[in-house]
Amino acid sequence: MSGKPVSYGRKSISASRNPKELMTISPRLSKVWTADVITLYPQSFPGVLNESIVGASLYKKKWALEIVNLRNFGIGPHKKVDETPAGGGAGLVLRADVIEPALEKSISSAPKGRPLIYMSPRGKRFDQRLAKKWAALPGVIILCGRFEGIDERILEYYDIEEVSLGDFVMTGGEIAAQAMIDATVRLLPNLLGNPESLLDESHSSGLLEYPQYTKPNEWKGQVIPEILLSGHHENIAKWRMENAKTKTQKNRPDLWKAHNKTKD
Repeated sequence: MSGKPVSYGRKSISASRNPKELMTISPRLSKVWTADVITLYPQSFPGVLNESIVGASLYKKKWALEIVNLRNFGIGPHKKVDETPAGGGAGLVLRADVIEPALEKSISSAPKGRPLIYMSPRGKRFDQRLAKKWAALPGVIILCGRFEGIDERILEYYDIEEVSLGDFVMTGGEIAAQAMIDATVRLLPNLLGNPESLLDESHSSGLLEYPQYTKPNEWKGQVIPEILLSGHHENIAKWRMENAKTKTQKNRPDLWKAHNKTKD
C-alpha cells in the first residue's frame, strides 16, 4: 500500500483574493458597477483597490474591475504601441490604431452606458461631484496614458473625456485611475458598513469635514473639546458645523467662496 496521502496529485482549493482571480477568471458580472482600465502596466492593478472595504467588496463581487493590457494590441512581432510625435519633439506618443481595438474590446462588453475617460493632466479636475456622477452610472472605461500622451484623433473620434487628478504631471495614469475608482466605488449603495459616514465627510456638502477626536480624552496635555463629551447632540452638531466652516475658510478659500455663492 502506498504511503502517499489520498490527496496526492490534487490541487488544494481555498478562498483567495488573488488579483488574477478577481479580474480575469470570473466571467463579466451583469448589473454590477464595472471599471475597465486600459493600461500598459496591468500588473499595477488592483493595487490599493485590493485593500480594505473597497478590496473586500471587489472580492464579494459588489463591483468589478477589468484590466485590458494595451500591449496585447501592439503592432508587429515586438508589439509596438508608440511612435515619435508628428512634427518632431521629445518622447513617444501612443498610437491610435493600437488604442482603438483595446477601446472597442471594453466598449463591446457589458455593462453598457459607461463613459470613456482618459487620465490627462490637461483634463478637468476630478472631484466629489464627478465621483457621485460616475457612481450613479453602470461604471467607467478608463484609458491610462504614458509617455507624451496619446494620438489626439482617438480623443476626438470616441469623444473621450479628459480628467485630471490635479495640477501636476505623473509618469502615467495608473495611480490616478486607482484614486478615482476608489473615490467612486465607496459611494456605491450598500458598500460602506455605515452609509451615514458619507454624509458629513469632506466635500459632501461643499465644506471640509470638521475635526475628529477619539480616546484617550487627554493626550500630551491636549484634551478633547468638552462639548463633544457632553452628550448634547444639538450643541455637538452646531460645533461641528462651525468648525467645518473654519477649516474650509482656512484650508480651502476657493471652496469657501463657492459655498457662499450657493447660499446667495
